[in-house]
Amino acid sequence: MIRTADDVNRMANLLALKIENRRPDIRKHTDYVRGKRGTLKFASDEFKRYMADRFSGFADNWCLPVAQAPVERIHFRGFIPYDDHELDSHVMRVWERNDCDRKLQETALMMTTTGRAFGLVTSMPDNRARISFEHPDSAAVHYDPLTGEVDAGLLVRYDEEHEFGTLLLPDMVFDVVRVRAGGDDERNRLPPGVDGWRFVPDSARVNPLGRVPLVEFRNQMLLDDLPISDVEQVESMQDAVNVCWAYTLNALDFASMPARVILGGDSLSEPVFDKVTGEQVGERPANLDKQVMERIMQITGDNVSIGEWTASNLQAFLPIIQKAVEHIAAETRTPGHYLLTNAEVPATGYEVAEAGLVSKTLERISFMRQPVRELCEMAMMLEDDEESARILDDSKVVFATPQYRSEALMADAMLKYKQLGYPLQWIAEQMGQSPEDIKRIMRMVDDESHDPEMAEIARSLKVGGASDDGDAGEPVGQPEHFGQTMPAGREGGGQGMEGRGSAAGA
Repeated sequence: MIRTADDVNRMANLLALKIENRRPDIRKHTDYVRGKRGTLKFASDEFKRYMADRFSGFADNWCLPVAQAPVERIHFRGFIPYDDHELDSHVMRVWERNDCDRKLQETALMMTTTGRAFGLVTSMPDNRARISFEHPDSAAVHYDPLTGEVDAGLLVRYDEEHEFGTLLLPDMVFDVVRVRAGGDDERNRLPPGVDGWRFVPDSARVNPLGRVPLVEFRNQMLLDDLPISDVEQVESMQDAVNVCWAYTLNALDFASMPARVILGGDSLSEPVFDKVTGEQVGERPANLDKQVMERIMQITGDNVSIGEWTASNLQAFLPIIQKAVEHIAAETRTPGHYLLTNAEVPATGYEVAEAGLVSKTLERISFMRQPVRELCEMAMMLEDDEESARILDDSKVVFATPQYRSEALMADAMLKYKQLGYPLQWIAEQMGQSPEDIKRIMRMVDDESHDPEMAEIARSLKVGGASDDGDAGEPVGQPEHFGQTMPAGREGGGQGMEGRGSAAGA
């Protein structure tokens, strides 16, 4: 329990040290995704001296598609309360007001890239809730070792001379500051306990939530506090791919033509001229590096001959690159057609080809459900909507299905569900509609059922329906002659209404 100033100082130093220790790995992973790392690797200093400048901007970046593949399928839809509770639109209005759909996508990408990201709930001057998302190099939380609950959090900001921290506790919030050691590029902090944090005067304030408002999004773990980055295992393979690319690009420039050697010639030299008169004053050995790069060679001497050996086979490198990319696809459960290792996938084979990615995305969604619930619950508490906060506490967090299906396949599947007797509201949920959209759809269906014109159209389309005088009416469009029947499976003309209902759900 944090009670005294020493406890606050100790916790602030502990969390700041966590951030500092994580920063190198965070920077490395994000640089790989951005393409700043993973550039061409050179096997020797001579090779690098010749080729580094020529191909300095080239990088075969496979980390970005691997990190993005599950994120592009993560879409938050809302909450479905259990029992008979009714959740109004307040929470989704707050979510939309804070542009959380976009920010949650960025948070998911950071979570898959670095292993963790953070969400924060604070109060704006007008007492409305603000939901923000924080970079892992400026935030950290501490978990109680017995309960596993968050009991402290720290946000860190910097200027040229100081670092400012906001220590978040369940009951209090403190602003602390300390002198920063090192420049902007060094990012060094003073060791814990040496000129440590000091309180900013009059900054202590009560935390109205009664809980730490900083929430951590953690990627897959092994029952520890070490989330795994999805791109970490790609980085070494990407380096190997770029080594092969470096050899290949070098071969394109040199080994693609026969290599030649001079036999029996004199030592090569180049004239030295006086800078003032321009007259030759001597000779010096030729700069072979310059002649190799400029493809200029002067041959002197008697009985000079030239030998050569054939060009290298450039096909030797490409299968290695292709096999390495296939390993990346297999190790990360990224579909081969995403990385062009198996681009010719038939239309009926996409579901099987993307099965691994769908399972991986469902895992990532399961890691995000509880943090999203906590953020929305705390936002409702800040806006004095305790009823919604209580309902959210045990509601189901809904994300769109990560499996891609065409509209035709989706409509056909939903129509079959309707024919089996499933209610329209459940079908709309399976189609990925948000709870707010489902309510709107059901209101539209209810309005249509009470519209006299729509009711008349429904009666006219109903096959075998009874007329107003009690007699069985003839089905619309059916033959009047006996012996003529509809093909099997088409006598249920009510499919027209079911199809229309499904379309409304869409």
